[in-house]
Amino acid sequence: MPKAARVLIHEIPLERRTLHGHFSRDLAPVLEVAPGDSVAFASLNSGWRWDPEQEYLAREPQLDDGHALNGPVKVRGALAGQTLVVRIDEVRPGDWGVTFADGDQFDWTLDDGRATDALGSTVALAPFLGVIGMPPPEPGVHSTAPPRRWGGNIDCKLLVAGTTLYLPIPVDGALLSAGDGHGAQGDGEVSGTAIECPVVRAQLTLDLRDGPELRMPVARIADAWVAFGFDDDLDTAAGLATETMLDLMERELAIERPRALALASVVVDLHVTQLVNGVKGVHAVLRDDALRG
Repeated sequence: MPKAARVLIHEIPLERRTLHGHFSRDLAPVLEVAPGDSVAFASLNSGWRWDPEQEYLAREPQLDDGHALNGPVKVRGALAGQTLVVRIDEVRPGDWGVTFADGDQFDWTLDDGRATDALGSTVALAPFLGVIGMPPPEPGVHSTAPPRRWGGNIDCKLLVAGTTLYLPIPVDGALLSAGDGHGAQGDGEVSGTAIECPVVRAQLTLDLRDGPELRMPVARIADAWVAFGFDDDLDTAAGLATETMLDLMERELAIERPRALALASVVVDLHVTQLVNGVKGVHAVLRDDALRG
């Protein structure tokens, strides 16, 4: 019986050269991996902090105005127009986090699967990376704030360890960056921040697919398919999430679009992913047990 291929895990050190606060197709990759390899890294929180009392390092104006991202990682053989498959293997948060609301700061202690604030409120941890994405194909420096067709600041609480994200590749090599640890978040992220925390260890496994071409990102979670939509206008974002889900239903269920639309109206749920990143996000969810036959 042949042995299973060994997955290579590449470690990205937490160093100045491996961090950046913008997206750009011109950023030199810090690492090149083969399809099927994994990358592991520790990540600062969105405010560039490992310790809650001070920034980890000095930032460069404009280039580091956004989230503290690790990478970029080049995927060997990746071509624009293909799909990047990102399996989220692990997201292990640090022991502290912070949430901002109306100019106030609320501190959290993270321990044993729970987060507790200074007044004793406790919530369950569900850690994920807020940003997983690639640069736009246009030249120049691009903000990390808005989610885009190629991923980025998606801020979806469903993208925990064990899920897989499918992203259209905008540039040859893919040039994936990731970061922005969240200890927990509600749909909408209504104050503008989640429990913003450093990540002690994250691990992503990267692979390639030739098709199908994706309108917007999709994800596979434990018991459902998820389709995303992003736009300045919330109605348009909802429409894009719906159309992306209909694309997926046509492929996965082998049905025609009118029937997919009728079924989606009955069994697909739309959620507001976030309202606070300039570009609004909506995700459509189709649960595995929603349909029979």
